[in-house]
Amino acid sequence: MGRGRVLLALLPLLGLVRSGAPWGLSSWQCSFSASCECDFRPDLPGLECDLALNLFGQHLVRQLVVKGVREFVQNPAPVKPLVMSFHGWTGTGKTYTSSLLIHYLFRAGHLSPYVHQFSPVVHFPHAEHLEQYKKDLKSWIQGNLTHCGRSLFLFDEMDKMHPGLIDVIIPFLGPSWVVYGTNYRKAIFIFVSNAGGEQINQMTLDLWRNRKDREEIVLQDLEVSILEGVFENPQNGFWKSGIIEQHLIDLLVPFLPLKQHHVKQCVANEIASQGLQASPDVIQAVAESIPYFPEEARVFSSTGCKTVASRIPFFL
Repeated sequence: MGRGRVLLALLPLLGLVRSGAPWGLSSWQCSFSASCECDFRPDLPGLECDLALNLFGQHLVRQLVVKGVREFVQNPAPVKPLVMSFHGWTGTGKTYTSSLLIHYLFRAGHLSPYVHQFSPVVHFPHAEHLEQYKKDLKSWIQGNLTHCGRSLFLFDEMDKMHPGLIDVIIPFLGPSWVVYGTNYRKAIFIFVSNAGGEQINQMTLDLWRNRKDREEIVLQDLEVSILEGVFENPQNGFWKSGIIEQHLIDLLVPFLPLKQHHVKQCVANEIASQGLQASPDVIQAVAESIPYFPEEARVFSSTGCKTVASRIPFFL
């Protein structure tokens, strides 16, 4: 028997070929490789489960993100990168969802060299340097895509981004740009923003007043208002952006304002994560200490679950 056949015969005994595994032999190869394709190990069931258990009150997020990411990663030859834009008020789960995506898509999670996060406050703080930032950002994106087409780029706090800056990456978001030596169409871009949050909150409140249950809200109820809110607001990075004009965003994901029972779930989850136990009275007290709107009805949390962790010690 040749050496190749001997090796193939031994692989099942060594546990290197798994029945039903989509990558089989490549997992053995990855143990000897630092390839970016090897670090990209989507765990879609894990992502779906974590979102269901720990992201409270966001049925649209679970539906849109899980479906969109599954279709993208299971496509061996996508026509363009996956572009997602998360919009909503503070404390509704945008950062948490982004973190889960990184954790379940890349073997090394946030430590992966193929995950790149940008903050306008840290990376682009001075408006007078805008032209230099444009050159740097385009160079960073192209350089990293040349190194690894299977990269993820996260742009946080888009509402604080200098208008006009983000448009330099437009060529990387569509189907026509060529980055030599790599399939850049396998990249993922995520934008996170509070912009559009006011529109989402107002629309959700209007629907509530019209007796439409929060869980009945669909993307079509909110999409137009969100896009108008971010495109026409000069105080955010998507103002008059070609990314929106050219319809380059694949998934516009609205994060709805949370009701008090969602906040209670956040409180219970946070207390449990600290290895503590709390009575229903404590959970109720923490939830009631948070501001809600409209003031006369106290329906939706003004800060989501943002301040839950800092409030808990006062009630334990």
